[in-house]
Amino acid sequence: MLTLALNSVRQRPGRFLATALSAFLGAVITMTFNSLHDTAVAADTDAAGSETLHLTASVVGGYGTLLVFFAIASALTVNVRQRAEEIRLLRCTGATPAQIRLMVVGEAVAVALIGLLAAVGPAMLAGRALLEMFRDTDQVADDVTYTFGPVAVAAGVTTVLVASAGAAFLAVRRATRAAAGAGAGARRHRLRLLGGVAALLIGTASAATTFAMDAGGPELMAPPAYGAIVLSVAFAAFSPALLRVVPARLEGLVTAVAGVSGYLAVHSVRQRATQLAGVLMPLIVFTGVATATLSMQAAENDALDASGVTRSVEDKNLETLNLVVVGIIVVFACVMLINSLYAATSYRGPEFGRQRLAGAVPGQVLTAVGTEAALLTVVGVFFGTIAALAGTVPFTLVRTDRVLPEQAPWIWLGTVAIGAVATVVTSVATARRSLRTPAVIAARVVS
Repeated sequence: MLTLALNSVRQRPGRFLATALSAFLGAVITMTFNSLHDTAVAADTDAAGSETLHLTASVVGGYGTLLVFFAIASALTVNVRQRAEEIRLLRCTGATPAQIRLMVVGEAVAVALIGLLAAVGPAMLAGRALLEMFRDTDQVADDVTYTFGPVAVAAGVTTVLVASAGAAFLAVRRATRAAAGAGAGARRHRLRLLGGVAALLIGTASAATTFAMDAGGPELMAPPAYGAIVLSVAFAAFSPALLRVVPARLEGLVTAVAGVSGYLAVHSVRQRATQLAGVLMPLIVFTGVATATLSMQAAENDALDASGVTRSVEDKNLETLNLVVVGIIVVFACVMLINSLYAATSYRGPEFGRQRLAGAVPGQVLTAVGTEAALLTVVGVFFGTIAALAGTVPFTLVRTDRVLPEQAPWIWLGTVAIGAVATVVTSVATARRSLRTPAVIAARVVS
């Protein structure tokens, strides 16, 4: 089965492109920030600089590790779901579930190793650039030497390989159980529901804790930021339900604007809610976390400027951490979003072919796909904004006696623009590419 896995990767590299890209970017992020641990323990690093580097590596590295797992898991889940027919054929020809799991996990590990090796050079360059940024802001001495050592390598190898193998194992386990007729959908639904409710309660409690804290304390931003993150995850856990309920409420408006294509888009989103949940998750997390973090940092900067106090090293560290965390979230959320959309839309070639044989013209198909992407954007932005407000409003009230910082609307518009462009452009461009195949040929392809 391992030989079959390697042959599968070599013969069909396009299938594994999304996973390879996720593994590559994940390894770059993980090794870049963990190399700061190597730099912090070098002989020429002073105590203050070492503390700054360790703090950045620990906080951002933790977020990065979590996002790496979600990005790789998202790509692998879509990949395995599209191979349901192949898995059923393997089962019919005598392959056991263990053999199929070994094949898929072997493919994932092979692709992860390729991405990991390709990421070493970019990670070293990114680590040097990050250290230079710390030097420019006087958070680290100019004579500190950048070191890319065993901590960075071990973190990259462990995180990427474990994430790839674990995500592949879970995805193929679900697929093989489905192929055998052993459904566990109800149990997964209950677990998702319980996890979402728990995250909703924890996030709300964390954000509310802000009102009990000292307005000038350095730890003030932690509870609302954590609350916004957990609330984003909570709404993401409810993605399938949200995609069944919200589009139904908008059906009249969407149909009035887009006509028949809008009607089809609404029903397509509702029918494919489970598959599209993987697209909605990164959009909600991206909108919520990016908007909340940047808005809170803007409020903090306004408060410091109003007080006339010179920014300390701790203030600079906090701003750097927030900007870097948002940067990581933007990159990974966009990668997850684009990967999931590309895979989900390109897989619908036979569906588009059947629609055209039934009388739909390419323009109507593209309009329906674009409307679906717009619906996804509206749902993701709406619930991401709720999560962002739940964190930003308590922090801004306590820190500045305002409800929101003046920059908040522009931050929100910029975040929404990035998410909307990534969603709509990827969906429409992928669908347009699929429409190049003649309808008769596309409709014959087994999905």
